[in-house]
Amino acid sequence: MKSFLKLEGVCKGYKEDNYVIRDISFEVEEGEFFSILGPSGSGKTTLLRIIAGLDSLDKGEILIGGKLVAKDSWQIPPEKRGIGLVFQDPALFPHLNVFENIAFGIEGLSKQERKRRVFELLELIGLSGYEGRYPHELSGGEKQRVALARALAPRPKVLLLDEPFANLDYELKRELGEETRSIAKKQNITVLMVTHDQEEALCLSDRIGILSPRGCLEQVGTPEEVYFTPKNLYVAGFLGRANFIKGKVSEGRLHTSLGVFSTNGNNPIEREPVLMIRPETVEFVPDSQGDCQIEKANFLGSLISYTILLQSGERIEMLCPSGKSFPLGVRGKILVDRKKIWLLTD
Repeated sequence: MKSFLKLEGVCKGYKEDNYVIRDISFEVEEGEFFSILGPSGSGKTTLLRIIAGLDSLDKGEILIGGKLVAKDSWQIPPEKRGIGLVFQDPALFPHLNVFENIAFGIEGLSKQERKRRVFELLELIGLSGYEGRYPHELSGGEKQRVALARALAPRPKVLLLDEPFANLDYELKRELGEETRSIAKKQNITVLMVTHDQEEALCLSDRIGILSPRGCLEQVGTPEEVYFTPKNLYVAGFLGRANFIKGKVSEGRLHTSLGVFSTNGNNPIEREPVLMIRPETVEFVPDSQGDCQIEKANFLGSLISYTILLQSGERIEMLCPSGKSFPLGVRGKILVDRKKIWLLTD
């Protein structure tokens, strides 16, 4: 594998010294499905538009396939970058049918080659026989499939996805997301998706970059790495549910209300540390002599979220299958998977 898309020190601001995105650097490997995950207003779409060439950058550089496409105030136009774009709104041409929408923008091909390419893509996206339909005759998922085919038609080097499934219902979102990933992998297309949907990013991505509200890239890693070993408190709190237990370090060991833990293999202890524990790794064992108790329960369908009151007055959340229930007020002890805890000092 080799780096195919590379950003180095990219900054963008709409006012002097007030950057929307700050010093963004990361690399995406050829054929990789990479996601930028961040809250609304963190600069996700701005970053995507800069990569596409729709917006200019103020500082830094961007390379695609080893070729420099933007540096500081200089850039090559979008149509020369080999980029495919799919937005949240499919934005199909209402006066063109499906065939014409997909074929739009394919240049340098004969009429027969264009027809062959369009029908090849219709089969790929599961819409064979829809070539004569117009956008108003399509469902939301079908429109998004056509938008994907239109982006793939020119055989782009990189496919950029801007929250492409946000307007779809849950099941359709999952289905189309998995189909898009499968198509990209079969075609060996490098994909960069920006999204605020954590589940979407965790399910579809080979690696994820976490963007903060300040427009900074806080961490890049596999879904498992950013979830179980977050770099800082922001990543830990933003990505999924998490418990934070304060502690004191003495002779290389962290003393907390849940017990004593080794600091070996975790982040360097430079500041007052916090123990991060994911709720699904917590286990409650009923014991009348226990030092904690079930305080609250919330039914979440396949899961139940329990709030457990510790003797210290701290509270910790536990997630467990809904078939495993505990009565409110029952006392017990907490067990945690020591391989799934993580020390945070920032």
